[in-house]
Amino acid sequence: MIRAAKFAPPETPFALVEKRRGAVCIAAADARALALGIGPGLTLADARARLPELAAIDHDAVADRALLDWLADACDRYSPMVATDAPQGILLDITGCVHPFGDEAGLMADARHRFNRQGITTALALADTPDAALALAASAGHATVAALPVTALRVDPETHLALRRAGLKTIGDLAGRPRGPLAARFGTAMPVLLSRLLGEEDVRITPRRAPPEVQVEAHFAEPVTHSEIALATLDRLMRDAATILSERGRGGRRFEAALFRSDGHIARLGVNTGQPTRDAAIIERLFRERIDALSDPLDPGFGYDLIRLTVPVTEPLIAQQLELEGGGVTDAELAALIDRLSTRLGRGRVRRFAVGDSHIPEQTAFELPVAEPGSPSVWPQRETGEPPLRPLHLFDPPQRIDVTAEVPDGPPRRFRWRRTLHEVTHAEGPERIAAEWWKRRGGKGLTRDYYRIEDMRGRRFWVFRHGLYGIEKPMPDWYLHGLFA
Repeated sequence: MIRAAKFAPPETPFALVEKRRGAVCIAAADARALALGIGPGLTLADARARLPELAAIDHDAVADRALLDWLADACDRYSPMVATDAPQGILLDITGCVHPFGDEAGLMADARHRFNRQGITTALALADTPDAALALAASAGHATVAALPVTALRVDPETHLALRRAGLKTIGDLAGRPRGPLAARFGTAMPVLLSRLLGEEDVRITPRRAPPEVQVEAHFAEPVTHSEIALATLDRLMRDAATILSERGRGGRRFEAALFRSDGHIARLGVNTGQPTRDAAIIERLFRERIDALSDPLDPGFGYDLIRLTVPVTEPLIAQQLELEGGGVTDAELAALIDRLSTRLGRGRVRRFAVGDSHIPEQTAFELPVAEPGSPSVWPQRETGEPPLRPLHLFDPPQRIDVTAEVPDGPPRRFRWRRTLHEVTHAEGPERIAAEWWKRRGGKGLTRDYYRIEDMRGRRFWVFRHGLYGIEKPMPDWYLHGLFA
């Protein structure tokens, strides 16, 4: 819990309160209040009767969750495997991550120091499984899992009471009991929770962020307070990452930098590339352009003590033979241009068309960011000189028009669009396109009959009749879907 000076003086016990069933109850209390018997669940009236000077602050669950996420982000400095256990738990898998701190005890000491510097009281524990670590941290003063009370099991209070009445007061008492009778008496979840707590079942944490494929970082004995030194360090990390990617025969599609400030703030930057690359100079230029485009420039504050570069998305990348004749714009140059524009304008601003697997005209192509990973689009080819079957411009949605045509399936003779009457001189069609089969169930999907038509002034349109006359609809509507060049 963080004490705010404007809410309560440092020497005054305080608690967070919330309404429960019409009564104001304690949701959380600081260490001083807990030592005086003020704990969660107690009504504020009873708490004030015991401790008149208790300061009460409204509990903000959303702010608590935001704080927990912020603290979990700060814990990224210790391990890429970080998970939260709301409302107040953070789990770290520190396997292989203790090198900068000497050992596990050094890592825990550093974490405790950083949390205390933020005014946060912590209970840290080290165990082989996440359940055991949470239980040991919640029950401070117990050195082993076996010594924990049965309340360490995450079951309902009625089960805790039944266990104590049966003479089973600690996890050690439960560990020696056959699991079958426990499951029969307390439910099938009991043996599973007990095995996870004792480390008999290997349970991995689910990290908030997927571990990157490549990660390099630099630690500083003294915080770096100059932005240029931080950027030079980031450039060196890019070259290190490029070497790792080259050894693996892969290139990065996204690069992310995290600059950890000594006061807990983290500056995160990310750039995307249109094609896989491991060229450190290109990535360096993209990061510098990304920084220049920031409305709030990098602020070292009290200094960065850790800088990390990760490559979360990679793809195979093999060496390419350069063309001997040269000339023209190469794919690499075009990709570099796209990357610069995406970095300056935003990842979603530079877009490309991709082929959609659908026979519905408005779904045969769609837009997506050009830097989005995916297989290249293969557009259908047609013979040279063949008239286009689809217009260059499609209306989304199609525009309603008034049409005079022969029934039941004759081509349009004239139509009115945007208050202008068009006399049709040539018509080609119909091209019948049915709705998707799952939309045709229940009579919801209607068949479209498309016509390519030309008016007296030589303007060409793409129109369709929506529904079969007298079968799917008594009087089908007509729509203008596109314009030919």
